[in-house]
Amino acid sequence: MSAARPEPLARQALAFVLAGGRGSRLLELTDRRAKPAVYFGGKSRIIDFALSNAVNSGIRRIAVATQYKAHSLIRHLQMGWNFFRPERNESFDILPASQRVSETMWYVGTADAVYQNIDIIESHACRFIVVLAGDHIYKMDYEVMLRQHVESGADVTVGCLEMPRTESSGFGIMHIDENGWIQQFLEKPKDPPPMPGKPDVSLASMGIYVFDAKFLFDQLKRDAEDPNSNHDFGRDIIPYIVKNGRAMAHQYSTSCVRSGSDTRAYWRDVGTVDAYWAANIDLTDVVPELDLFDRAWPIWSYAEITPPAKFVHDEESRRGQAVSSLVSGGCIISGASLRRSLLFTGVRINSYANVENAVIMPYVNVGRGAHLRNVVIDRGVEIPEGLVVGEDPEFDGKRFRTTEQGISLITQPMIDRLNT
Repeated sequence: MSAARPEPLARQALAFVLAGGRGSRLLELTDRRAKPAVYFGGKSRIIDFALSNAVNSGIRRIAVATQYKAHSLIRHLQMGWNFFRPERNESFDILPASQRVSETMWYVGTADAVYQNIDIIESHACRFIVVLAGDHIYKMDYEVMLRQHVESGADVTVGCLEMPRTESSGFGIMHIDENGWIQQFLEKPKDPPPMPGKPDVSLASMGIYVFDAKFLFDQLKRDAEDPNSNHDFGRDIIPYIVKNGRAMAHQYSTSCVRSGSDTRAYWRDVGTVDAYWAANIDLTDVVPELDLFDRAWPIWSYAEITPPAKFVHDEESRRGQAVSSLVSGGCIISGASLRRSLLFTGVRINSYANVENAVIMPYVNVGRGAHLRNVVIDRGVEIPEGLVVGEDPEFDGKRFRTTEQGISLITQPMIDRLNT
């Protein structure tokens, strides 16, 4: 008779998602919403990936800390993530910065966001706390990381991935020994140290941490009393444990959820307009690195009730068609041409318009005869008839926010200024 399978550790864990980030490098896309609330992939928001990973891993107690321009995010969480049931020992807490510790203090750092909610977290009596960043695109089984944490006896286990040195200065960088123990942790160094034997690669923190709950609470209380602390995991908590305790690195490649025979470990920080555009457009590939059609590891979200997408008119130069594109429900392609583009819910593209390499957020209306190429269009924008974007970068830059890679971000205030 085979031995009984051990109970999944995820059932004893609470996922604490840090979702208060402003995401200022996304420019006007975060004027009205926090970065985790930015749309992604046709139907989702960025935060849905961390939350879906938690649910798919078996974690049924989740808390989300919000701060910057949180209304859009909170509304999305209320509509799309309200299926947890207390009678099944499940919970979903939305924790806005509410000055619980001091009437003059909002969340002043990532560790402080957890510390200010210790009483709520303690009430769930969880054995483990999995701290997650709410602003990255990836699929990961946290159960694998929890197993490593228990088996190693670490005080903290830090999720990490190999990253080109030239791209890693915005992350926490770590040096590990041959057994995976972290010897040094540097938060956002200007000159990131390389991995041994890999001079062009650094080992970067994913902003994912596993703690035993009691140990974390003790560390947060100690840190809260330190007047010189930034009260931040990357700057303070993790370096302290590296120096005074046992910090283990968890390689993302061991817990990444892949599709089929694909060996690549997909992870994206969509923190700039260029990176955001590229990650969305990549989904139009024949076999994209990120598989949104994988029913074994679904990305949960708020599913708006919409009619099917519709393509109408079949005349020369006025044919509703799309090639290598993702088109969400409620969209109408009316005598227009669409190529290598991603449309969110309820977009309408009118006759004689030509759209290529475009990421178009919900309820945008593209006027007749518009020609749009290499664009990101914010929610609800009314594109005027005949507008041409993507043919003259210098001219585009005078009207819209155009990146170094030639991607034009278009918002309604920018359109309104065209007529003044």
